Amino acid sequence: MPEDLGGGVWSVPVPIPGNPLAYTLVYALDGPRGPVLVDAGWQHEDAWSALKGGLAVLGIDVGDVSGVVVTHFHPDHAGLAGRVREASGAWVAMHPADAALLATLRGVVEQDADGSWELDALRRAGAAEGELAGHRRHERVAPPAAPDRELDDGELVDLPGRTLRAVWTPGHTPGHLCLHLEDGDRIFTGDHVLPRITPHIGLYPYDTPGVDPLGDFLASLARVAKVPAGEVLPAHQYRFRGLAERAEAIAAHHEERLAEVTALLSAEPATLWRLAAGMTWRAPWDAMPLTSRRMAAGEAAAHLRALERRGIARRVDAGGSLHFVLADAPTPS
Repeated sequence: MPEDLGGGVWSVPVPIPGNPLAYTLVYALDGPRGPVLVDAGWQHEDAWSALKGGLAVLGIDVGDVSGVVVTHFHPDHAGLAGRVREASGAWVAMHPADAALLATLRGVVEQDADGSWELDALRRAGAAEGELAGHRRHERVAPPAAPDRELDDGELVDLPGRTLRAVWTPGHTPGHLCLHLEDGDRIFTGDHVLPRITPHIGLYPYDTPGVDPLGDFLASLARVAKVPAGEVLPAHQYRFRGLAERAEAIAAHHEERLAEVTALLSAEPATLWRLAAGMTWRAPWDAMPLTSRRMAAGEAAAHLRALERRGIARRVDAGGSLHFVLADAPTPS
């Protein structure tokens, strides 16, 4: 249900059809030019009705919204931002890194209509042809609307009379933002810090050079843990207190995962796919559909990249597939 959280802040749960997360919590902050939203929800008629109706319950007309700050470009956060802009003339803002990634994604969607890029990536990860026999192109959601403003680290949101500061927290996406409401002792954490689950940290494509999403995420957790905010307002589940403790717990979880991956490595090259299959998941690997295995491989790739950066793992190319060994394993002559 929509809630008045006090201090000129409201929340509206916006459904995500067919997703176990159930809904995105969209927040509205009062402002003299009209409310500013933190995220907007999934692009779907049911979601749009829930957003409009929820705001109306709180006495807010969607046509009066003055701005939307998108914590990150994922469709359950940014999907309706363009529609809010059409209805109200509101500006839409996100971090420059996610704005750039959105532009790249539009090109990928146009160039990979038949899904061949996905198949090539899965083969390179080490997936067997038998697993790919029933492959259906991953159903892509149309990329969200491009922002008309970019919001960089430390900048203030255009919300007169309030101090809402952007805190860049890359990891879940390159441009993920948390938003510290300095005049209200609150922080909006998007997907960066959630009360019971951890966000997906994946590397796509699996061999993208020069990036370390898990390393970025862990550094961002350490940084956000120092933000002096009492109440944490995430995009999913529920509000809570104890930001530093929760950030530390999430970091500890990933250190355990890194140790798990390290234990799977040896001097014998193993494909990314085989290593992902050896990790612990909610469902057994054999019971996972290919779409879930694809995401699991992305998470495994992110952990392996972090281990490469730490000097624990080494990537080797063998037979056109991605293989990994312990960093001190002898190099084949």
